[in-house]
Parts: sequence; C-alpha cells; structure tokens
Amino acid sequence: MSTHRCGQVAIVGRPNVGKSTLLNALVGTKVSITTPKPQTTRNRIAGIRTLPGAQLIFLDTPGLHAARSPLNRRLVQTARETLAGADVVLVVVDAPAGLTPGDASLLDEVTKRPAGVVLALNKIDRMAKPALLPLLARIGSRWPDLAVVPVSALRGVQTDAVLDELVRLLPAGEARFEADEYTTATVRFLAQELIREQVFLATEQEIPYGSAVVIERWEEQDARDLVVVHATLLVERSGHKAIVIGKGGERLKSIGQAARLGIEELVGKRVYLELFVRAEPDWMRRADRVAELDL
Repeated sequence: MSTHRCGQVAIVGRPNVGKSTLLNALVGTKVSITTPKPQTTRNRIAGIRTLPGAQLIFLDTPGLHAARSPLNRRLVQTARETLAGADVVLVVVDAPAGLTPGDASLLDEVTKRPAGVVLALNKIDRMAKPALLPLLARIGSRWPDLAVVPVSALRGVQTDAVLDELVRLLPAGEARFEADEYTTATVRFLAQELIREQVFLATEQEIPYGSAVVIERWEEQDARDLVVVHATLLVERSGHKAIVIGKGGERLKSIGQAARLGIEELVGKRVYLELFVRAEPDWMRRADRVAELDL
C-alpha cells in the first residue's frame, strides 16, 4: 500500500530571492504578494498544495536579515519560529547572485536540523546555463547530500521537480485540509495584502517599508453582489502621507483602482474600496504598536 504524506514546508532565504513567487508557483495560485522590493512579506503565509498522494502546507516567511527596528526583529522572529516547526525546509537562493555568505550560513544551520532540506536555485531564467555549473559544483562539494533544484519561479520552470523532492521528504500522515483549500489566510487578510502590494509598487525609498494597511470595515452586501471595504494606509510621516496621496490624489486613486481589481478577483464580486491615509510617527519602531497591528 502507498503511504500518504503530509507536512509543513518552511520557505526560507534572504530578502528578495523570490520566496513568495515560488510559493505561488508551488501552490498554483496567488496566496502571497510579490514585488521587486525586498522584505515585502511580513507575515507567515500558509499555502496548501494537495496532490494525489500528499499534501504540502507551505509557510512563506519574511526574509532573514540583520534586524534593528522592532518591526524587523519581529519579522526575523517569525521566520525563525516557522523554521523551527517545519517538517521540511525549502531554502531559496538567488542563483544569478551566487551563494552569498548569508546563504551558506543558512544552509549550514538548516542541514544540521532533523528536518529534510531542499535547495531551490531560483531565477535561472536570468543567467546562462554554463554559469550555473560552478555554483552547482560548489554546493555539491560542501553539502553533498543536499537535494538541489535549479528553478525559475517566475516562469514555472522545474517547480514540479521541487514538489517531487519535497514530497519525498515529507512524513507519513493524513491530509489536514480539504482538497480545494489553497490557503489558511482569511479573505480580509488577503485583501489587506493586495492593497499593501500596490503601495509597494507605487512608492519608492523608505515609504513602502514604513507603511501598513488596516481594514477598518468589511461589509458583504449579498443582495447587491457587492463587498464594501474601508481601509487605512498607515505611514510614518506627514511628508509620506502627501507622497502616497499624490498630486490631486492621483497616486492614491491609482493604488485603490489596482487593489480593487485584485480584491474583486479574490472574492468574485464587485468591490467598493475606499482608502484613507493616516500618518502615525515612528509606528514601526514601537514594539507595542507592531504587535497591535499583528505584523
């Protein structure tokens, strides 16, 4: 008889290596926001992929980095707590950037743990194939038993091979979720993240990192096939508030339009989205406020 496998897979790595993009590719739908900016992910996002003989519960994590502010320390703590409780660890490395000292230190750490480890060398679509060979040789000489899969999360290249390696390392167990479930996140949380994604894409420098989104009202009007959402964009400074709003409110309008389309796709209904912007000085440097916002 075949044994069904089920377990948690922690996706870890440095900021901006493509962890969230790979999560979405492995799950088969968007469960985590992605932007070109590092440290986009703030929460532990769970995605679920059910296969005929296995169920993988993916935990996307904030990038591991040297943390200074209370928010960043909390992000790193979230990542390490996720790593500690995982059955399998999926380490993601930016292949074109090569194996950095931070990558090597992380691999040294996780390969000493009892959990199985798979290394995904991501973004291979951005490099010539011959350039990959020295990197594979270096990894093979230092971690000879490590399962390594070159992959392009953005283009879906070799994602099935990553799944095969992960399933091989999962413990035996029954499925914990129904076959049609793909995330443990609530719809409100996903909507909140879609708004924050647009803030990241529309603003520059420190503004995205000093922002947060709080959904103040969520009302489903079934008779009108409509969802009414009121959300507040929290920023650190009054000057940032003006930048987010933009001249004549154009930037805020653009953020809202793009976020509304994403939320409509998420809920399958029309959405009325109203955004407000509030400046709250140094909120991300206050541990109590970071905890209150559940970041």
